[in-house]
Amino acid sequence: MATALVVGLSGCSAQAPAVAAPAVADASAVPAAQSANDPAADGSSPAPPGPVPAGPAAADQAATGRPGAQRAATPPPGAGPRTGLPAGVADPPAATGQLVTVTSSSPGATSATLRAWERQPTGGWRATMAPLKVRVGTDGVGRASESARRTPAGSYPLDQAFGRAPDPGTKLPYRQVGNDDWWVSDTHSPAYNTYRHCRIGTCAFNESAGENLGQAGASYDYAVVIGYNTARPVAGAGSAFFLHVDAGAASAGCVEVPRATVVSLLRWLDPARHPRITIAAG
Repeated sequence: MATALVVGLSGCSAQAPAVAAPAVADASAVPAAQSANDPAADGSSPAPPGPVPAGPAAADQAATGRPGAQRAATPPPGAGPRTGLPAGVADPPAATGQLVTVTSSSPGATSATLRAWERQPTGGWRATMAPLKVRVGTDGVGRASESARRTPAGSYPLDQAFGRAPDPGTKLPYRQVGNDDWWVSDTHSPAYNTYRHCRIGTCAFNESAGENLGQAGASYDYAVVIGYNTARPVAGAGSAFFLHVDAGAASAGCVEVPRATVVSLLRWLDPARHPRITIAAG
């Protein structure tokens, strides 16, 4: 039986044409995360990446020739007065040591600014990469659902990753995926908004209402799961939200990031530091 990609609008159904997954020959790709039915149910948020050899600062330095650590000494424009984080981004729980922020200029904007941060021992946050323009959902940022192409606003864990390509060296749990790997968007299935492994035509859910991760194209060479609606999934509240390789157009709700930056983030994210992502609209 032939499989369809995503029938629902939630998640990342807009993908680049399928091509063979490349081997990891250089440092240029990455993904991860966890979720809750009610955004920011645990109140946490991701913290900024620190100055590590293959982290976001390294990707920024490769792109600009300027070490990210040199820019981190002062809060960026628009940063909050107390935390150093962008305006509108709440300070995450004390356990969070790494944070990724994605902020758009308005709820309907289809592009946003991504930054990476790390918590400082003396308090506040330090940016470890220059602001980077990324793509978000076709319907902007706000309340997500299975019927909207909107990136979910809120703060969510980043605790797992996957990709068609081999593990690029992340500390996060990483699954290399192929044509028997799925993310379920079938609202009638108890597996809604979870990963499943099954051969095409044999799955215990509606395959036409799911995403075949191996056939989704180069966008899923590297991806990080955004932990929205994953801990206790609510059917219809939205599924399959990832931070993944840029597909070249606004997504169905995912955060699309240049390939090299995804890889650098994957190599930087450390589950011991309880990384999170905070997504907000101006």
